[in-house]
Amino acid sequence: MGLAVLVLPCILASMDMSVMFVTLPSLSADLQPSSSQQLWITDSYGFLLAGLLITMGTLGDRIGRRRVLLTGAAAFGLASVLAAYSTSPEMLIATRALMGIAGASLAPSTLSLIRNMFLDERQRATAVGVWTAGFAGGAVVGPIIGGQCRRTARQNAHIVDVRS
Repeated sequence: MGLAVLVLPCILASMDMSVMFVTLPSLSADLQPSSSQQLWITDSYGFLLAGLLITMGTLGDRIGRRRVLLTGAAAFGLASVLAAYSTSPEMLIATRALMGIAGASLAPSTLSLIRNMFLDERQRATAVGVWTAGFAGGAVVGPIIGGQCRRTARQNAHIVDVRS
C-alpha cells in the first residue's frame, strides 16, 4: 500500500510531461498563444522539473522528505486546477511552471522514502523497479489520456491530475 502511495505522484508528474503534446492543438484554438508561447506551455514544466530535482532532494534532506512530498503534491494539485482554468497563455505558462516546481519535489522525496521503507536490498530493488515502471507508464498513458480529454474539454487534461 505504501509503495502505491509513493508511485502515484510520480505517475501523475510523468504523465503531465506528455499529455500536453496531444492537447496543445485544442489549447491553441482556445487561448490563441503565439508560437513561442506554445513552446513555453509545453516546455516550462519539463525545464523546471528537471532543473530542480537536486534542489528539491536537498530540501527534503533538510526539512523532511514526507513534508516535501505532501507540500509538493498539494501544490501540484492546486497548480493543475489553476492550469485547467487558465484564461490566457501567460497564465497557463505560469501554472505549468508551478507544476514543474511542485513536480520536482515528488521524485526525490518518493525515492528517498522508498529507501527508508524497504530496508531489505531485494525488496528495495523491486520497489525501485515498480517506481520506475510507474514513472515510465505515466509518460505512456499521458497522450492516451490527453486524447480522451481533447474530445471533451481542454480543462480535463489538468483536472485528471487532481482527480487521481
